[in-house]
Amino acid sequence: MNGALKPAIVQDSQSGRVLMLAWMDEEAERRTRETNEAWFWSRSRERLWRKGETSGNTLAVDEIRDDCDGDALLVRVTPAGPACHTRSTTCFAPWLWRTIAERALERPAGSYTTELLDAGTGACARKVGEEAVELAVAALDESDERVVEEAADLVYHLYVLLAARGLDAAAVEDELTRRHARRASPTPPPG
Repeated sequence: MNGALKPAIVQDSQSGRVLMLAWMDEEAERRTRETNEAWFWSRSRERLWRKGETSGNTLAVDEIRDDCDGDALLVRVTPAGPACHTRSTTCFAPWLWRTIAERALERPAGSYTTELLDAGTGACARKVGEEAVELAVAALDESDERVVEEAADLVYHLYVLLAARGLDAAAVEDELTRRHARRASPTPPPG
C-alpha cells in the first residue's frame, strides 16, 4: 500500500446512482487518473486491483472529485456491466435483490430461489401471476397483515422473474425515474 487510504464513492455518471464504495491509496489514484479506468486498494487481498480485471465489468472514469477536506473521492464512471460482485448494478441495491442476484449467480442447492430459476422464466412468470391475484384478493377482504404478507410474496417473486430474464431491479427503477421526469417536465406552450 502506498500512502493513506481514501474512501472512493463510485457513481454512475449517467444515472447518478451510487454503485459502490472502495478504497484508493496514492498508487490506485495515480493509475486511475492516468488510465481513466478505476483502480482500488483491496483491504482483504492487500493489493492493488483494477475493477473488472476478472469479471470484465470495468469502470471507465469520467471524472474524479476530491471532497472539501481532500480525504475522500467521488469517482464518476461509465460502467461496463454490473458493479457489484453479486452481478447487481449497485452494491447498494435492496438486500432482497442482492440476495436473489447472488442466488441466480451461485445456484446453491436447497434454495427456493434456485428451484424457481431452474424451473425457467415461464414458471417464474406464473408465480408472479398467482401472487398478484392473491394480493388483490387480500386487499379486498383480508387484514392489513395479510395484504403485507401477500405484497411481500409478490415483490419476491417479481425479483426472481427479473433475475430469470437476466434483468436488474435497477432497470425498473430507471424506467420509473424516466416516467416521472417526463410527467414532471413542463409542456411547452403551443406554437
